[in-house]
Amino acid sequence: MDRDRRGILKLLAVADGSVALPRLGGMARADGVIIASEGFWAFAARDGTVREGTMPSPPRALHRVPLLRGLVKLSAALTPLFRGAGVAGRAERLVLVAALVAPLSLILLPQWASLPLGIGTALVLLAWLLRGRTLFLHGAEHRAIAAAEGRRLVATWAGEARPSRFAPRCGTNFAALVVPVSVAFDRLWPLPAALYTPFAVTLLSLALSMELWQIVQASSSRFARAFLLPGLALQRLTTREPSNDETRLALTAVASVLRRELN
Repeated sequence: MDRDRRGILKLLAVADGSVALPRLGGMARADGVIIASEGFWAFAARDGTVREGTMPSPPRALHRVPLLRGLVKLSAALTPLFRGAGVAGRAERLVLVAALVAPLSLILLPQWASLPLGIGTALVLLAWLLRGRTLFLHGAEHRAIAAAEGRRLVATWAGEARPSRFAPRCGTNFAALVVPVSVAFDRLWPLPAALYTPFAVTLLSLALSMELWQIVQASSSRFARAFLLPGLALQRLTTREPSNDETRLALTAVASVLRRELN
């Protein structure tokens, strides 16, 4: 364990001295933290194990197709959960797939039945995603990524630095953007209602939200950054102040990704 810790600290020190590091993202779970770059992902579990994998490489042509490129990014973000020997077990994958497919089945039900069933499905999914220490590890994930961006990895490991647990690139911010876009699409949909309409509206809303998300992330204007405020406010509910051990767990996943990126 001491040897592993020394190795992690040595790598974090190298990363702190690097001029450029890859852009990192992540995902918190009840049993650990996932950190991912464009090329690699790592899952540091609370039991001390670390699982590693590679991210998919979609054809470059897809990155130039508006709307479609957003859906490609969203699907790639789920790679650590579903691809091959991913982090999620078979039972969890079935639950997540069921939660994703369930809304599509609601279109076959009368409105009086679809609304409570839809709310119930959403509540079950939230309870599943936010169980255990997920909220604390969510804060740890943000802190570890902020430490990498600020080149304060070693200081954060030691507890001498405490980067923010709130992150402008958090999925909570994206979700806060998806909601009004989905409502607008639903109200302004120009075609006659059909069986496929809810599915089409959902896909287009996600794709357009991702396009707006990319614009906001690349902009430095105050007007564009204002779109992040609802999500940042929601993060006060979706994150909790992590312990130093939880932050170190996230940093372990960061170290795993950077080890492969910097080689």
